[in-house]
Amino acid sequence: MKIIKKVNFVFFLFFSTAFMAQLPYGQYTSSNKKAIKQLEEAKKAFEYNKDDIAEKCFKKALDEDKNFVEAALGLANLCQVTNKHSEAINYYKRALEINPKFFNNTYYFLSLSQLATGQYQDAKTNLETFLKFDRINPNTKESAQIFLANATFGAEAVKNPKAFNPVNAGQGINTQFGEYFPAITGDGKQLIFTRGLPREGMPGFFNEDFFSSNNSNNEWQTATPIANINSFGNEGAPSLSADGNIMFFASCSDEMGDYGTPDRKGFGSCDIFYSQKVNGKWTKPRNAGPAINTSNFESQPSFSSDGKTLYFVRGILNRGAAKEYDIYMSTISDEGKFTPPVKLSNNINTPQREESVFIHPDNMTLYFSSAGHPGLGGLDIFMSKRQPNGEWGKAINLGFPINTFNDENSLLVNPGGKIAYFASNRAGGFGDLDIYQFDLPEDMRPEKITYVKGKVYNAKTNETLDANFELLDLEKQLTVTKSYTQKNGEFFVTLNADRNYLVNVNKDGFLFYSDNFSLKGKETDFSKPFLLDIPLEPLDTGSVVELKNIFFDVAKWELKPESKAELDKLGAFLLKNNGVKIEIGGHTDSDGIRKNNIALSENRAKAVYDYLINTFKINATRLSYKGYADLKPKVKNDTPENKARNRRTEFKILSK
Repeated sequence: MKIIKKVNFVFFLFFSTAFMAQLPYGQYTSSNKKAIKQLEEAKKAFEYNKDDIAEKCFKKALDEDKNFVEAALGLANLCQVTNKHSEAINYYKRALEINPKFFNNTYYFLSLSQLATGQYQDAKTNLETFLKFDRINPNTKESAQIFLANATFGAEAVKNPKAFNPVNAGQGINTQFGEYFPAITGDGKQLIFTRGLPREGMPGFFNEDFFSSNNSNNEWQTATPIANINSFGNEGAPSLSADGNIMFFASCSDEMGDYGTPDRKGFGSCDIFYSQKVNGKWTKPRNAGPAINTSNFESQPSFSSDGKTLYFVRGILNRGAAKEYDIYMSTISDEGKFTPPVKLSNNINTPQREESVFIHPDNMTLYFSSAGHPGLGGLDIFMSKRQPNGEWGKAINLGFPINTFNDENSLLVNPGGKIAYFASNRAGGFGDLDIYQFDLPEDMRPEKITYVKGKVYNAKTNETLDANFELLDLEKQLTVTKSYTQKNGEFFVTLNADRNYLVNVNKDGFLFYSDNFSLKGKETDFSKPFLLDIPLEPLDTGSVVELKNIFFDVAKWELKPESKAELDKLGAFLLKNNGVKIEIGGHTDSDGIRKNNIALSENRAKAVYDYLINTFKINATRLSYKGYADLKPKVKNDTPENKARNRRTEFKILSK
């Protein structure tokens, strides 16, 4: 799971030395016997992975004959496969100077090293030259076309750089060891990440564990290990629920199939596990189950803020190695189980590698790394926006210099949407990989969100209650989040700003609670959450509940579509408490003629009555309705605001 910075080009063609091996002795372009002898020695050393000897012999061959094109190509190839790309470029260019028609693929291989060093315009020129040749190997041609798209994109991207000033997250998080794959809570105040620690008595081997750091006065405090989850195996790539009380992570088996602890059973090479925080402590991790985990490679989970969608990376095992890395998603059903995962669309996944998926708490913006979309080389970081039809939009490259010719991944964007975190081994750090942060460019930011904090309590005793709650987008009538409070009755959810919401809360033995609130037109300050404390009334005869999300047009009694969510909650409540009898009451303000208001309020109450009977088949003997007009006002009918409060629909418990 540790990030390895490497050039991610696939050299699936024969190399220039393989080409030379097919030439019989005496048919080289050089007649210098000493040069040819050195070339043969270099080829033999290369075949036995003795790169230092091969390099010396190739150089001696060129010293003997400065126009020995095969030696120049062999040396260029050796430098390329050992990641000495600047030297490879020089020797490929030298081969072209000696004889530009000797080996057409020289232009192709030269462009690869140019891409690997960010020389996009030169790579573009050489790829265009290469693609004009006749009789190109079809696989090579397809590869060259992909690289040409990258070179074209990179050449433009470097001309229009994004503002980018990464700052080390500090010594509270970073050490001489590697820190990577950060995760953050919905309020942005706690960071959990992976740290690679040397294994005692095993030089060169590392144990990956989780550490946690809290933010105080805009500074990350000294990170501490998460004892209940860390094991002598590897844990990595954590993802937190918005409230920080559920963590998904990846754990991988070793050669013996051990996941780090005897009771942590897995299905394949790497599996996704989860743990819940109860009374401030993490529970024993549990496998996410066979719907998520298979005999293949599953890792890098990202859990959505709605509490019901898990994104992750799956690599298909082929002869023991994971390939075809793609991003999948699975939702949690009403029964609390993960559904069979589906692969995201081609706007996200490509035939190349995808990884490091991160769904922002806005639940509308997906960040991920890909080697298949046009980029600057290797793995680039992309974003995609959820479209009105629910599909993910076209992948957008985050641009240069956020992306470079190296591999970029492990991006995290804070809930406020302005700060991004990533891991890098750039100069000036504390050692190995460090976690850095930077201001995310405006056009790469997610939707604005805020968060709601509150608690649920007994309206009679003020005792806090654990309860189920649900928030819906009022206009779209779509569930935004569905979860439960903690044992202390507290809850925490992130919400998109500038929307109207409906909140429903229910608990056995209590009347259900329903209300709406608006974030539209309000200045969004992520540091100041929306506070929402919810009193639940015990289920007693005579209790009255106002249905705050029942809507009618002026002077009419036809239920508006946005009333459905509230009515369905009432229907579910009556089905669950089948001994309860209720009266539905309609109320108006004092404007108009009372006789007309009585008829209006009664018709509105009857509309609710009819909906419950027709939709839920509630026995009519359990229901009654009545119109009260303005005879039972909640407040005086003296202001427009008070009149609005008096126009309402209620139900009263007649018996239970």
